[in-house]
Amino acid sequence: MVAKVQITQPISITPETQKKTFSFDRLSLQQGGVLGPITLAYETWGTLNATGTNAILITHALTGDAHAHDPARPYDPKAAWWNPLIGPGRPLDTDRYFIICSNVLGGCYGSTGAASIDPRTGRPYGMRFPVITIHDMVRAQRKLIDHLGVKRLELVIGGSIGGQQALCWSVLYPELISKTAVIAATGALTAQGIAFNEVARQAIMADPDWQCGDYAPGKGPTTGLSIARMLAMITYQSEASMEHRFGRNTLRREAVSSPTSHPDLGGRFDVENYLYYQGEALVRRFDANCYLYLSRAMDLFDISAGFPSLEAALRRISSKILFVGITSDFLFPAARVQALADAVRKLGGNAIYTELDSPCGHDAFLKEWQQMSAVITQLV
Repeated sequence: MVAKVQITQPISITPETQKKTFSFDRLSLQQGGVLGPITLAYETWGTLNATGTNAILITHALTGDAHAHDPARPYDPKAAWWNPLIGPGRPLDTDRYFIICSNVLGGCYGSTGAASIDPRTGRPYGMRFPVITIHDMVRAQRKLIDHLGVKRLELVIGGSIGGQQALCWSVLYPELISKTAVIAATGALTAQGIAFNEVARQAIMADPDWQCGDYAPGKGPTTGLSIARMLAMITYQSEASMEHRFGRNTLRREAVSSPTSHPDLGGRFDVENYLYYQGEALVRRFDANCYLYLSRAMDLFDISAGFPSLEAALRRISSKILFVGITSDFLFPAARVQALADAVRKLGGNAIYTELDSPCGHDAFLKEWQQMSAVITQLV
């Protein structure tokens, strides 16, 4: 029986945790070279058992962070990005599991990335930061897992770029994982997905305030980053969801300044105002150079890299692995997610495929709480 997730009035709970950091000396990178020292920011909920075998690793999406759950506001889906799925009695049950979420290598929420200070110069790395990959993120997470005393992961789960990480975990470290959930992700991004990401990066780099990545902390290409986010938000939605929510309605809410501050041509559509709002919101919380590096890591990901073939990589998967497609996702089409599940199954792997039936597009795994609850319950 699937536990229902109820969004009701919040109750007062003392937070169980706060963001922590773990540092280590160096990491050899997939694209060559060495990066170090490295810090990862992370949060945990629940208690690790004596054998170190009840841990769940949650891997976040492109502009996400380690704050997947907020015990102080457990009923508020806006307080933390997977809040309704985590906590006592929920699918990711903190009474049963020790749950970990870390900000990825390359991020800007406490982990080492392009916005971090380069110890050699005393200035932010900027574009002197090395190219990183999903494999590098996972290898860094492995060091964190070891540091925390985890001997085996009961589950690795994530969506989008987090799904890429989960898949990478199942291939690189099969001996450490019991179960894997790859949500709205495949073994490699499509040409169309790479194209969208490149347009977004060009918007950032075309902004004069980018200054080849050497902008001052707190400054930078706000216009370019805002436009990049606007484009990304279109890829995270579906035509049906945008039509239902906005249609051709003209402005219905308080007007948000456009990133270019140019006048509207003959009025403003509500969907335009929504995109301006999303762009402005990201600018307030994210670093532009980190966006360049993380989106490129998404493009570069190929689960077969370093192996003789895709089949050779997929044969390494020994965990029970759940692939989750989304019916309206055109960034990672459901058919491609299902094809990857079929490929693992044909190679003898214990792969399951299911779909979120949702008009919400790629973002459904951050919105469809009841369906997501049912999905996770299949594994835990």
